[in-house]
Amino acid sequence: MLELLHKNKQQALSELQRAADSTALKEWRSRHLGKESALMQALGSLGSLPAAERPDIGRRANEIRRSLKAACQQRADELRRAELDATPAAVLDVTLPGRPVQRGRLHIATQTLRRIYAIWAEMGFQVYRSPDVETDEYNFELLNIPAHHPARDMWDTFHADTPGVILRTHTSPGQIHAMREYCPEPIRVILPGMCYRYEQITARSEIQFNQVEGLAVGKNIRFTDLKGTLSDFARRMFGASTGTRFRASHFPFTEPSAEMDIECFLCSGDGCSVCKHTGWLEILGCGMVHPTVLQNGGYDPREFTGFAFGMGPERIAMLKYGIEDIRYFWGNDLRFLEQF
Repeated sequence: MLELLHKNKQQALSELQRAADSTALKEWRSRHLGKESALMQALGSLGSLPAAERPDIGRRANEIRRSLKAACQQRADELRRAELDATPAAVLDVTLPGRPVQRGRLHIATQTLRRIYAIWAEMGFQVYRSPDVETDEYNFELLNIPAHHPARDMWDTFHADTPGVILRTHTSPGQIHAMREYCPEPIRVILPGMCYRYEQITARSEIQFNQVEGLAVGKNIRFTDLKGTLSDFARRMFGASTGTRFRASHFPFTEPSAEMDIECFLCSGDGCSVCKHTGWLEILGCGMVHPTVLQNGGYDPREFTGFAFGMGPERIAMLKYGIEDIRYFWGNDLRFLEQF
């Protein structure tokens, strides 16, 4: 059997060198490596051989099969190069335009963030960056949320191995960083960045998301300034005819606090499934900076006042483009991303 296998190998290699084109090579592959080839029949008949001979014959047959496959691939490469070299130059028209290279696009979250940056820049706000990794002091205590305060239940937190070190749950700790850097000068900044919360991932919530915080501190800043500024932002972001409303709310670091809604731009306030038939869409939370927070930032609350707000760019994009699942933003599915 071993002698027969060796003889078949030598014959196959000899015929392989005579294969002059891809058609002949295909016939050779079928004849020597196909199911009806002598090699495959030898492998199929191993069960009828004496048990002592099977290991050596099976191993040798597999070695021959691998060597023939390698030789076939080498011959295919040689024929391909030969066919290309024999192609007349006139067949290749070098004046034809090349195949276009698909260009990348900005992620929908990046597009939304850049639009938000541009609007606030037009309104005199500068971008201020703060760290993603924060201390419990900056993330909670200096924002009027002391240890064991029930308000901490609003933020499910990722804690590091080092005690007191966490991933920020919101961009609000950047307010303290900014105030302590610029005090006693007036401030108008936005604080964009990624936030992290240990939450169940659903169509409406993620463990990480972008947020854009806003802060204005100065003398004689009133709630009417907050309303006018945010209403102007809404008109620039969603259209000049966009209506807004403010609803009382509660945040530990602002007093008074509010939620801002915009008139649904899909149904023009008539009511639809997106606005849950209310005619309004919630886009951000806001309020006047709490005196304790101002004091922790270095400002005298008897002399200075300020307002703050926080918005989620992914939520704004979901509302604006009718996106139903926040998980699409991080799923890297080109069918979704290429729409923007």
